[in-house]
Amino acid sequence: MKRIYLDYNSSTPLDKRVKAAMDEYSERFGNPSNLHYFGRETREGIEVARRKVADFLCCSSEEVFFTSGGTEANNWAIKGLAFKHLAEGKRGHIITSAIEHASVLNACQFLERIGFSVTYLLPDENGWIAPDAVARAIREDTFLVSLMHANNELGTLEPISEISEILRKREIFFHTDAVASAGKIELDVKKLGVSALTISAHKIHGPKGVGALYLKKGIQIENLIHGGHHEQGMRSGTENLLGIIGFGKACEITREEMATTVPKIRDLRDYLEEEAKRRIPDIRINGAGASRLCNTSSISFAYVEGEALLMNLDLEGIAVSSGSACSAGEVSHVLQALSLPPEFINSTVRFSLGRENTRAEIEFTIDKLEGVVKRLREISPLKKGRNKWKR
Repeated sequence: MKRIYLDYNSSTPLDKRVKAAMDEYSERFGNPSNLHYFGRETREGIEVARRKVADFLCCSSEEVFFTSGGTEANNWAIKGLAFKHLAEGKRGHIITSAIEHASVLNACQFLERIGFSVTYLLPDENGWIAPDAVARAIREDTFLVSLMHANNELGTLEPISEISEILRKREIFFHTDAVASAGKIELDVKKLGVSALTISAHKIHGPKGVGALYLKKGIQIENLIHGGHHEQGMRSGTENLLGIIGFGKACEITREEMATTVPKIRDLRDYLEEEAKRRIPDIRINGAGASRLCNTSSISFAYVEGEALLMNLDLEGIAVSSGSACSAGEVSHVLQALSLPPEFINSTVRFSLGRENTRAEIEFTIDKLEGVVKRLREISPLKKGRNKWKR
């Protein structure tokens, strides 16, 4: 059976060039903390990789800290600053949004349980958080704002630079989760104006189990993992050598090739949406009214149960998702925040494209999608008596 992968926001295939870079280090076993030759050669590899990640983010190497992935980096940025605040005898107020990744939402909910106050901003119908809404939510004790750069389900780009201007005047720490946007739009931490930023290797054709936190020079946060003096004394534990080598190579390749890959992916995404609207009635493209990532399309199909649609497409060899891979099987909190009726929330699938996809794959997908939706609607108890949903 022909297999088509349209779930690149969940994970990406490992680039062969990344694997080759990792293979070069597969027999280099020295502990990077040791001063002898075996330690020095692995330390050199890590620092070369760190420079590549720094170049990808337009920052200095000393501002890049390696982690086990985006989830750890998000937790570290949020809890690390909160714990520093707590160590100074203060609690305080945090602003985030209702459409963040679970690692941000759950970290904030944990902090609420120990006495911090959190405001969860609601987006507009396209998943966009207005800068004015952030400004209105600021209190005297607000010390942290965490808003994602782009939503992983909708692809909606948030106005991070505009919000950073508001926060800079008040000297409020600003963290952004850029895991979803890495590789699809330029990440320049200076232009964004953020204090901290999170990325993950496996979203840009790198290995799983490694990520990074950018932390602006001069900012101090508490450690989450205590032990030795790794990562400038900020994150203990012997470094994931092969993962870091692969991460650096993935950043290097992505940075060099984005100018070519992004327009191609956007054209395929636009074609998918145009054909879906032309051939399938009663659908909604979520977030279509906002600026979005080039590769992401969240589509709701009225009268169709999303999980049934996902499984039927899988039987046809097409892999899509119902939302974040970290929340599989759960009702999307992102779509709930858009205030869509439940039957439409539950009728949504996410198509996320990558550089390996072709026009022929999208044409095949549309053909199968049209047939599957028609078949499911014919047996759907939702359709009877319902008003049609306008596109």
